Amino acid sequence: MIKNRVQLAGAARAVLLACGALLALASAGCATVRPEQRAILADPTMQFDAQSADQAALDHALDNREGSTGGGSVRGGGCGCN
Repeated sequence: MIKNRVQLAGAARAVLLACGALLALASAGCATVRPEQRAILADPTMQFDAQSADQAALDHALDNREGSTGGGSVRGGGCGCN
């Protein structure tokens, strides 16, 4: 009987510790941003780009194939024969 109480107390302590850790993690992700800071955070350089390495490799291959660099972000234009 005493063994079951010790195990029950240990399990309750583990659950309480897990809830505390979860609460600490959840509260760490919250941040208050002032309105004047939002313009800085919305800058395109602050955006996460997961494909940057892949895009750099693709741009390098296209530059070698075409024999020129740049102009990758321009759409349309020219004589329209594409």
